[in-house]
Amino acid sequence: MTARLRALVLPGLVLSALAGCQVAPQGPATRPVPRPEAATPLPSPESAAIARHFARVEADLASRGLLRTDGDAADVTFSRRALVENFVKIALYDEYVTRSGQLVARETPSRLRRWEQPIRLGLVFGDTVPEAQRARDRAEVSAYSRRLSGLARLPIRIVDPGQANFQVLILNEDDRRTIGPRLRALVPGIDATAINTIETIPRSTFCLVLAFSRGDSSVYSRAVAVIRAEHPERLRQSCIHEELAQGMGLANDSPAARPSIFNDDEEFALLTRHDALLLKILYDRRLRPGMTEAEARPIVETIAAELMGGES
Repeated sequence: MTARLRALVLPGLVLSALAGCQVAPQGPATRPVPRPEAATPLPSPESAAIARHFARVEADLASRGLLRTDGDAADVTFSRRALVENFVKIALYDEYVTRSGQLVARETPSRLRRWEQPIRLGLVFGDTVPEAQRARDRAEVSAYSRRLSGLARLPIRIVDPGQANFQVLILNEDDRRTIGPRLRALVPGIDATAINTIETIPRSTFCLVLAFSRGDSSVYSRAVAVIRAEHPERLRQSCIHEELAQGMGLANDSPAARPSIFNDDEEFALLTRHDALLLKILYDRRLRPGMTEAEARPIVETIAAELMGGES
């Protein structure tokens, strides 16, 4: 089964980038005519091979009834008790820890973490990502960010990457593997573990998100999501849904969570009703960043009962 790298809290700064453009020189006696955009550089053979690989992965998952896009999941029921337990496992545990500059898979208890300030999304594309794909991804991120904003009751909007605090990087292999120098230039002092993690994503990792807080704070201040541009449409859409939601504080996965994108079985590609309730719980003002499971659980039970009404 393919593995995904999940949200982490790492002290330090975060990646941002600015896209550049060129202006064609105009002769003094000629009427200004817009110059066509330069052709997008072709991806490398390695990137093309990765695109073929993930096309096969998506086709295989879809053929087995996975990567579902019916977010209401009318055929899958879940109880109030399951919602509470899934919230505790997904929001109050970490999937990875840092050891000697490397990320190690080990589930550990954590504290409740979320954003307390408006999220400003910066959408950054690699040079080899075609414009048509950029347009589709911009539309997807824009629509999804509005939905997340409504669920969390937190302002979320797309801004110029230079003003963003949550960067969404959509990169082909060629762009991502050489991002290190650019990261260091744009973000002096960025954590070496974060750079190494982004540059060396194994093929088994679909996408990732790194969420940053200052010092020991449980309040997020920055985040970076990295999505493979080689993914076909549904996998790329799935990564956008999962990594943006996990970057908001739902950092772990659970094999018991269903119907949910926070489950490595890849059954659902898009945020489900279950997941929407998790976000509503996370951003309920009765909960506070830094809470432990013992502190948060009784409040989560009350909120879950209110959200599900008569459902047991």
